[in-house]
Amino acid sequence: MTQSLGQDILEQYGPRDAMEYDVVIVGGGPAGLAAAIRLKQQAAERGNEVSVCILEKGGELGAHILSGAVMDPIALSELIPEWKERGAPLNTPVTEDRFYFLTQSTSYKTPHWMLPDCFRNEGNYVVSLGNVVRWLGTQAEELGVEIFPGFPAAEILYNDDGSVKGVATGNMGVDREGNPTDAFQLGMELHAKYTLFAEGSRGHLGRQLIEKFSLDQGTDPQTYAIGIKELWEIDPAVHQPGLVIHTAGWPLDSATYGGSFLYHLENNQVAVGYVVGLAYENPYLSPYEEFQRYKTHPTIRKFFEGAKRLSYGARAITAGGLQSLPKLTFSGGALIGCDAGFLNASRIKGSHAAIKSGMLAAEAAYEALNASRQHDELTSYTEAFKKSWLHDELYKARNFKPAMGKGLFTGTVLVGIDQVIFKGKAPWTLHHSQPDHTCLKPASDFQPIQYPKPDGKLTFDRLSSVFLSNTNHSEDQPVHLTLKDPSVPVNVNLARYAGPESRYCPAGVYEFVKTEEGGERLQINAQNCVHCKTCDIKDPTQNIVWVTPEGGGGPNYPNM
Repeated sequence: MTQSLGQDILEQYGPRDAMEYDVVIVGGGPAGLAAAIRLKQQAAERGNEVSVCILEKGGELGAHILSGAVMDPIALSELIPEWKERGAPLNTPVTEDRFYFLTQSTSYKTPHWMLPDCFRNEGNYVVSLGNVVRWLGTQAEELGVEIFPGFPAAEILYNDDGSVKGVATGNMGVDREGNPTDAFQLGMELHAKYTLFAEGSRGHLGRQLIEKFSLDQGTDPQTYAIGIKELWEIDPAVHQPGLVIHTAGWPLDSATYGGSFLYHLENNQVAVGYVVGLAYENPYLSPYEEFQRYKTHPTIRKFFEGAKRLSYGARAITAGGLQSLPKLTFSGGALIGCDAGFLNASRIKGSHAAIKSGMLAAEAAYEALNASRQHDELTSYTEAFKKSWLHDELYKARNFKPAMGKGLFTGTVLVGIDQVIFKGKAPWTLHHSQPDHTCLKPASDFQPIQYPKPDGKLTFDRLSSVFLSNTNHSEDQPVHLTLKDPSVPVNVNLARYAGPESRYCPAGVYEFVKTEEGGERLQINAQNCVHCKTCDIKDPTQNIVWVTPEGGGGPNYPNM
C-alpha cells in the first residue's frame, strides 16, 4: 500500500515539482548519514562532485532515534577516524558488565568468566544514539549533504523499466478525509540515479520494496522485538558511569523471548529499557506493563529510589539476523541499516552495523556513478558485505535469536554451546520457522494477566509516558494507522484474541470502546503514535498498515 496522491488531486494541483540528485537517502539515522558522509568523502578524495540529499521524517535529526544504547565504535572509526577530536558524543566508556537471571524476588549474577563475548563490552561506549546522530548530521552538512528534516518519503517512484527512480514526499495540509485545506502543499518528487532506503526497522517503503522485488525469497521469515525505554536522572550515590546491566527471566515467563538493559550514562543519568520478542503467543501479554513490572524488582528498583523520569519512547527492533536478511539491492537502489535488518541481536547492538552497511552501499553507489551508470543494481554492495567484518560478526551471531526462541532455559544452554564452546562457528544453523504475527494464539487458551496499577513514582501509565515522548500529530490530518478491512478489529481480533492491539501498542493508540448499541468498536488515537511500528508487525491478520503521517509528526526524543 502506498500513500500516493489521488488522480483528481494531481490533476488539480500537479504536476509535482522535481529535484534531481545523484543519490537520495531516505532516513537520517546512523545508516543514512554514514552513507551520505562516505559518498561525499569519496568525491572529495577524487576531486569531483556528487550531489546527495537526505529526507528525514522527524522534525529534526535525532527526533525519532531511539536505542539503548551501548555503541561499538568500530564502524565510526572507519568512517571518521578522528571522531574523538571532532567531539563525537561518545563520552562514557563501559566500565563494568553485569548479567542477572531474575526470579520474582531474587537475582543470580552470572560470573564474568562465564559471559559469552557478545555480552562483554570492553572498548564500547554508553551513548545517546539521538545525540550521536545529531553530531553525524553536522559532519554531513559540513561536507555539503543537503538534509531535509520534516519531509517523510511517502511514495516510491519508478522508471518505465521498473527500476527505482526516486521518492515523493507526502502532502502537507490535508484534512482527516483527505481533502486539501487552505494550508495545502503538494508533495515534491526527488529523482536520483540511486536511492538508498534507511528508514529503520519495518520501514514503510522498505517493506514495499521487499514485496515488489521479492527480496525475501529464500530467506527465513523476519522476526522482530519491541524495545521500550525510559531515561532517568538518579541519585549520584547509586550512579556508576559506564555500568552496563542486562537481565533475563522475570517478569516474562520462560517461554517468551525478552530481557532488559540498564545503562549508566554521564550526568547521573541511566537509560533503562525492556525488550520483548514479538513472536510471543499470549494475547493478554503487554510489553509495556512487563517493563513497568521489571522496574519493581529488588535488584533494579534500588537505582530509582528518589529518581526522576526524564523521557520515554518505544521502537521495533529487526532481530532476525543473517538468516532473515533480504536481498539488499534492486534496480536503482538498496536497503541499508535496520531497513534491511543488520542488527546483531546477540550483542544488542545495531548502530555500528548500520554505519558499516551505509558505508558499503555508498562505496558501491559511488563506484557506479563514477562509471556513469544509473538505476542498475548495486551488486558490489552485496559482494562487499559478504567479505566484510560485519558479515563475519552476523554469521557468528546467527544462532542466538532462534536458540532463545526455544525458551529461556533451553535457549541459554544452546547459546552457551554456540557462543562459548564453538565461538559462533558451530557446524549448524538454526532457523526461524514463522513470522511473528502468526504466533499469537486464541485468548481462550490463556488467562488474563493481572498487572498492578502504576504508582506514579516508579511505574506509570501509558498516557503520562507518551507525554514525556513529546509526541505530536495534527489531529486533523488523515489517520496514518490504516486498516485494510475496518471490520477485522472487532470481528476477528477482539472476538478471537481479546483485542491484542490495545496491549501490544506502547502508546495507547488502540482502544476498544462501547458503542451506543452496546457493542464495541476500535478507536485509533493516532495522535499518540510514537512510530514504533509494532502494530504493523504484530497484528495477527496483518490488517493494520502504518503509513507516513504529515511531515515532522511523531515523537521528539531528547537524549534518547
